[in-house]
Amino acid sequence: MDDRYGSDVLAAGWRERAARPVPQVPAELDLVVEVAQDGFCGAVTRVQGGNVELEDRVGRKRLFPLGGGFLIDGSPVRLTVPAAKEQGLRRTASGSFVSADQRARVALPSRILVEGKHDAELVEKVWGADLRVEGVVVEFLQGVDLLDELLAAEPPSASRRYGVLVDHLVPGSKESRVADAVARGPHGKHVRIVGHPFVDVWQCVTPRAMGIAKWPEIPRGTDWKTGICRAFGWPYETQGDTGRAWQHILSKVHTYRDLEPALLGRVEELIDFVTAPAH
Repeated sequence: MDDRYGSDVLAAGWRERAARPVPQVPAELDLVVEVAQDGFCGAVTRVQGGNVELEDRVGRKRLFPLGGGFLIDGSPVRLTVPAAKEQGLRRTASGSFVSADQRARVALPSRILVEGKHDAELVEKVWGADLRVEGVVVEFLQGVDLLDELLAAEPPSASRRYGVLVDHLVPGSKESRVADAVARGPHGKHVRIVGHPFVDVWQCVTPRAMGIAKWPEIPRGTDWKTGICRAFGWPYETQGDTGRAWQHILSKVHTYRDLEPALLGRVEELIDFVTAPAH
């Protein structure tokens, strides 16, 4: 006689036999899923390092580990790494087209100089791939005040041009006075100084990317980075606190679309300047 219950109801594996298998779904771009734990619903924007990033309908982005815990149309799924595909022409974070055989060039004598470490990290994140292909190195000055000293020690020439990116390049500022003096000096022909109007490069990240309406207004006389950290409720008492705040801001930047146009055009201008043929 057939035993419809099996020979041993306590045998190992009975739970697995009864459970329905959860489908595995590749986390393709624009796939819309719901997080079972808290109901967050969004479209896949990227998969990196074992995590998937979701963006909801109001632009908020969150990272989640790949695997189980997701729903599609109310049914459980496990998200997996999507298979590699031939995508033809792809774009770098700066929006430039890139081919599969693109390789870094030997560094040019010309350089792009930026005021600080945060500026350099932001330029690297968005334009790094382009700069390596062009052979352009980005160095930071630790302040525009040191530019004269650098130009005296390593004078520019037609084959060794310097492009300089500074913060707060507005009429009457210290930065504008330095730029004017260099332009009138002996090195002016081979140095291009450009800048954005913001107090600090942090503000070059758009409010939309940050998920805020606008950057807070910081009272005159208050250290700007300290004021920003206070306004957002972040720790601000040590240099490490400031560094962690910047890394959080930098994590919101994925492509050129997350940056203000006032910065985008200036960086592109410097890249063109330092890579133009010597004449």
